[in-house]
Amino acid sequence: MRALVREIAGSFADAVTAVRPDPPIDVARARQQHAAYVAGLEWLGATVTMLEADERFPDGCFVEDCAVIAGGVALLTRPGAPSRQGEVAVAAAALQRLLECVAMAAPATLDGGDCLRIGRRIFVGRSARSNAAGAARLAEVFGPLGYRVTEVALPAGVLHLKCVCSPLGDGRVLVADGVLAPGSLGDVALVTVPPDEAYAANCVAVGGRALMAAGYPRARAAVEAAGLEVRTLEVSETRKADGALTCMSLLLGTPDGQ
Repeated sequence: MRALVREIAGSFADAVTAVRPDPPIDVARARQQHAAYVAGLEWLGATVTMLEADERFPDGCFVEDCAVIAGGVALLTRPGAPSRQGEVAVAAAALQRLLECVAMAAPATLDGGDCLRIGRRIFVGRSARSNAAGAARLAEVFGPLGYRVTEVALPAGVLHLKCVCSPLGDGRVLVADGVLAPGSLGDVALVTVPPDEAYAANCVAVGGRALMAAGYPRARAAVEAAGLEVRTLEVSETRKADGALTCMSLLLGTPDGQ
């Protein structure tokens, strides 16, 4: 398994957020937490490739939004926040050495954080960042490869689909209870976390191990009860930037994508 990550830029305190954080993002602390995250990916068994930061792109560490990977193909996205669209070039350069890459053009927009791959199914959240044309391009690329693309309506205030769910392995999804409409994920097996611990529904799980945000004991208990070994990480600065654990990596070579 490979993992692509990107350094925290010195401009990270200017990341796009729904509400400006108070206190503001502490860049030095964010870098310490990011280093622990990289160590966590290695604990999961990943060989990590670190991409350089670019001060023009405060959100550049959220590399997940730059591509959707399935079936040996990477769809290079067009992020929904215009200020982030330039982030894709660096991720594309790295991915092109490893996979077949295909592009997305205007008017389509798609953030990788809206895409949940479970086996041969890809669920795509219709958020403020991912539009109908983006979902259609996803289906155009991955449908011929045998993947079924299903759109998921998101409630107001949910930035990305994977803000409230993530792959848990073995075809299961960790999901915040009651946030998505019943049946949104079809017949996929669900492991639920309490609504007041919804942030912890975003985890990185590979091979019976999971990285989770620290401070959510009931969510951790649910994942451990599902048979996974858990390592928790402090991600306070990532959360201030409206980010979570899967946001900070692109995983290649896993049965269920991030």
